[in-house]
Amino acid sequence: MSRVPGWLGRVGAGISKVGERLDERRAEAERDGDGDLPGRPPAASAKAADPAPDAPPHDHVPAPPMYAPAVSSRPEPVVAVPWGLRVAAEAGWRLLVLAGALWVLMKVISSVQLVVFAFVAALLITALLQPTVARLRRHGVPRGLATALTAILGFVIMGLVGWFVVWQVQENIDTLSDQVQDGIDELRKWLLNSPFHVTEDTINDIAKSLRDAIGANTDELTTAGLEGVTVIVEALTGILLAMFSTLFLLYDGRRIWEWTLKLVPAQARPGIAGAGPRAWRTLTAYVRGTVIVALIDAIFIGLGIFFLGVPMAVPLAVFIFLFAFIPLVGAVVSGALAVVVALVTQGVFTAVMVLVVVLAVQQIEGHILQPFILGRAVRVHPLAVVLAVATGSMVSGIGGAVVAVPLVAVINTVVGYLRSWSQEASLRHSPSPHGATATPVAPVTPPSGPSAD
Repeated sequence: MSRVPGWLGRVGAGISKVGERLDERRAEAERDGDGDLPGRPPAASAKAADPAPDAPPHDHVPAPPMYAPAVSSRPEPVVAVPWGLRVAAEAGWRLLVLAGALWVLMKVISSVQLVVFAFVAALLITALLQPTVARLRRHGVPRGLATALTAILGFVIMGLVGWFVVWQVQENIDTLSDQVQDGIDELRKWLLNSPFHVTEDTINDIAKSLRDAIGANTDELTTAGLEGVTVIVEALTGILLAMFSTLFLLYDGRRIWEWTLKLVPAQARPGIAGAGPRAWRTLTAYVRGTVIVALIDAIFIGLGIFFLGVPMAVPLAVFIFLFAFIPLVGAVVSGALAVVVALVTQGVFTAVMVLVVVLAVQQIEGHILQPFILGRAVRVHPLAVVLAVATGSMVSGIGGAVVAVPLVAVINTVVGYLRSWSQEASLRHSPSPHGATATPVAPVTPPSGPSAD
């Protein structure tokens, strides 16, 4: 039993030597294969294996074991945002920029509203008169003489129409006032004998309220009368601006359009150059078609109210012609005016007959005249017409209501053409079946502008 402890001591010493040798071999293996350990870049391992001679000694940090969980880095914020939210944000800030630009544009237009309306009126008049100038040019008349003859004839006709309306109103105003008074008396008697149980006191209270309202607004009426001089001066200024603008657009419209194209970026210039003539054709078709439709409405409704004995039939027909330039809404307003005049002057039966005539002519206009005369050149949905007229009247009154529909028609034409042009341009730039890219070719546009022959 005395030999057992010595034997155990020798075995323990051998095991200790074996452990020291294993530790030495493990350290040598770690020094030789440090760059191949997982989780460390080669550059770092190289630096650790061959430290600089002047570098201070440092403790060795062992690599993490293979079973350690991988720690992922945080994603970029752009990747973390959902795709739908990113699209909404991109569209939102662009809409804000467009809304701000539109607001600034409206402020600028409102500050120079007289000039803008004068130029727009000149564009509409030019669209009406330009075919006459082109026709004279084709017959060999010089451009200056053709422009002067057409402009003078057009302005004379418009002036005669305005003078005729004023003359008819002045000639019939006394008779109309007497007939209106008689109509009011008859309406009063009808209300007293009607089943609505209207009493004399109620009618007197309504009349008293009207007189009080007129008396309370006397100062405002006086102020409006004093401001009428300013309105007249502004109207004359606008008429002169429209006349001069019409002359220059008729004579030199093509050069004005070519100069305007130079303000457009070069990449978008071919598309705008092609959209311009189509927009001008749309505007010309709209103006000429509206004039023809308005003339037909005025003639037939005027004849109807004339044969029914309604006073001021000719001025009412002229008002119907002018209000026809406001689609849908103008026809309703002018027809209601004719019905009211017939009601207060000729009675209920005549007013009902006038209403029948107005509705019949408007139905013929909506289902036959406009589709046949205007065609597909200015095809705009009725909802878009109503919204455009309402928006234009809210922004700029009657002038905005008149300009709204042709503006929407022109924008519709331009947007449709630019969409088609962009699709054709993408097809021209797309690779051909043989692998070569097609050479883009700029579209050839016809002569454009108000003075194109």
